[in-house]
Amino acid sequence: MTKIIHEVKKEDSGLRDKLMKPMSRNSFLQFAGATAAATGLVLAGCDNDDDGVSTMGTVDLGSGDTGILNYAYLLEQLEAAFYVQVIATPFTGMTAAEKTILTDIRDHELAHRDFFKYALGASAIASVEVNFASIDFTNRASVLGTAKAFEDLGVSAYNGAGKLIENTDYLLLAGKIVSVEARHASAIRDLLNPFSADYAGDDVVTVSQGLDGAKTPAEVLTIAAAYVKTTVKFDKLPS
Repeated sequence: MTKIIHEVKKEDSGLRDKLMKPMSRNSFLQFAGATAAATGLVLAGCDNDDDGVSTMGTVDLGSGDTGILNYAYLLEQLEAAFYVQVIATPFTGMTAAEKTILTDIRDHELAHRDFFKYALGASAIASVEVNFASIDFTNRASVLGTAKAFEDLGVSAYNGAGKLIENTDYLLLAGKIVSVEARHASAIRDLLNPFSADYAGDDVVTVSQGLDGAKTPAEVLTIAAAYVKTTVKFDKLPS
């Protein structure tokens, strides 16, 4: 990923188009529909889990695998909303290369969000209301610092939730998405500190084990609460 980003910085548009062009959202959703049908990801018949419930200003993530997928869906909603705002109101001095990278990340997060919404079907929580008042979207350091925090949080959230998932199909899906989130984290770190070794900093990857950190849903949602106006109930999630 670092190599790809460095090629973008050289403005090699040909290589960039080949290596960084995201799948269109329509194509992704067609793929998602086929995958859901093949693996049983549509959860309407998942009798062992409580469905997510949404009321005015409150969402209840539910229990079991449904609850964990709603948990992931909530986080993807948050990240997607953030990057949509980043691209809609570019920070002062945003370069063409930075816009390309951030647009690609936005499109990935939108695809992740829409996939979870489709897969959960009637069990999906409602869209949450975000609170980005603490972010200065005109300031590069504020935007990229928040992006770094969100991506690191997302990786630790998927890592922490993996052991709570019972259905192996869902676990495979989470593994695929967390690998993309980790690439996002690396890309943002490279924008903050170009050509440094910070793309896998020891604040998130243990030197002795070479592994990313993991956080529980309670830890993640406590941090995310600063950016979500909607009240989130998660007391029925597995632990």
